[in-house]
Amino acid sequence: MTNALDLDRAAAPRLDATGLQALAAKSIRGAKTGAARRGPFRPDVWRNARQKGASRLAVHWFRSADVAVVFGLTIAIGWAMTPAGLMTMPLSRALPLAAGALVILGLLRSLGLYRFARGQEVMVHLAAVSGVAVGGGLCAIALEAMVTGSTPALTGYIVWTALVTVALYGLHLGWSQAVMDWRATGALTPNIVLVGATRHAERLIRDALQRRDINVLGVFDDRLARSPDSIEGVPVLGDAEALMTHRMTPYVDRIVLAIDPRAERRVRELTARLSALPNEVTLLVDPIDAIERSAALDRLARAPLASLDGTLNDDRRAFNKRLQDLIVGTLALVVLSPVMVITALAIKLDSPGPILFRQRRHGFNHEEIVVWKFRSMRADAADATASRQVTTDDDRVTGVGRLIRATSLDELPQLFNVLKGEMSLVGPRPHAIGMKTGAVESARLVAEYAHRHRMKPGMTGWAAIKGSRGPLHSAQDVRRRVQLDIDYIERQSLWLDLWIMAVTVPVLLGDRAAVR
Repeated sequence: MTNALDLDRAAAPRLDATGLQALAAKSIRGAKTGAARRGPFRPDVWRNARQKGASRLAVHWFRSADVAVVFGLTIAIGWAMTPAGLMTMPLSRALPLAAGALVILGLLRSLGLYRFARGQEVMVHLAAVSGVAVGGGLCAIALEAMVTGSTPALTGYIVWTALVTVALYGLHLGWSQAVMDWRATGALTPNIVLVGATRHAERLIRDALQRRDINVLGVFDDRLARSPDSIEGVPVLGDAEALMTHRMTPYVDRIVLAIDPRAERRVRELTARLSALPNEVTLLVDPIDAIERSAALDRLARAPLASLDGTLNDDRRAFNKRLQDLIVGTLALVVLSPVMVITALAIKLDSPGPILFRQRRHGFNHEEIVVWKFRSMRADAADATASRQVTTDDDRVTGVGRLIRATSLDELPQLFNVLKGEMSLVGPRPHAIGMKTGAVESARLVAEYAHRHRMKPGMTGWAAIKGSRGPLHSAQDVRRRVQLDIDYIERQSLWLDLWIMAVTVPVLLGDRAAVR
């Protein structure tokens, strides 16, 4: 006989975040122990991967602010020390000031003062920042003494050092407080799900409950008949197949296989199945003692802010891309606002109904976002789920709609999605949730389909300028677009994005084959 728990498990993939939190709360309330009722699940601090990524990338904004303040104060003091104006400042003074500023900024970065490690005392961090500022001032004084061979103008350097120290002290006090607040609200706490209702999973959840630095959102197990309702207050939500389509995945930072690694065949099978998701998959090897367990949890819980060191990594690339979106997106919105106003008027005069059309689409890491477009179809024929793709001479498309679809003017409102951080200017195009190719959902036609969600969707992209634009009529069309999207994700760079944006207009206007 099917019981209520089985029904809850079957319904879980259809629940939204609020429903999942309610399910978690129900499971936690039903737990027997007080510790389990507190629960490592912590549904009150859920943040999806995009929101948490934005918090982690804040370190780059922190450093940019430090750079602006240090060089701003350096220029101001240089001006004050040179009554005749900055342009007349001797090199023997300009060089020490510039070198001192570079020493300060370099030490802040090389000493790891932008990592804000968990458990670090704020006063220790601020003392290190103050020491760096004083060290930069001493370097500037020593360099001028070496260059000129005489006693430097100590008053100017002391004032500069004091101002920089106070400014950096205040900035980093604010940065530290912001990071503590993010940790308190879960913005920097990794969310994981466990595959396997095993003793490994039980031990990990129990340790996570004591540490409070990992959120375990749920457990999935193929052997549901033998699985408990919950493990230490964390609900068992279904089998591994249910995880593939679960609405929880946008909130998951990592999937942890809590099964015996000696079961090699099962590990390979689960890894292959779960690789179709955009989430990272980790195998939990059962530690032999408390020290190894703590080290394993440290690796899962470690959520420092984005690294500023070394070669260009994913975090720095994401920051550069976000900065590009904000700058170019704002300029585009200003320049194209007259075009958008004219388009809106034309739509209003052409047919009754709203000017804008909203559609739920897949964003980063399977997140559901609402994408804005200018309405190009009759209001009574709008297709929010893209169950029927547009064809040549489609009777649903209005007269103005044909023009704005052919020129992609209907996409311009997505600039607001870009500025909100839900989309990027360049990336895989966001597909409607449940979009079908023929009678089959497009996502089911290609195993790697979800890989295109490992980056924010874009207003334009590599696939769009390579001819994969508009409806997808066959599995081959879906496969080609997914491959182009994955190629772009692997190659993405600032210069590639700028080139794609530059050729988008002539390529799309010259494309007569794609139906939109």
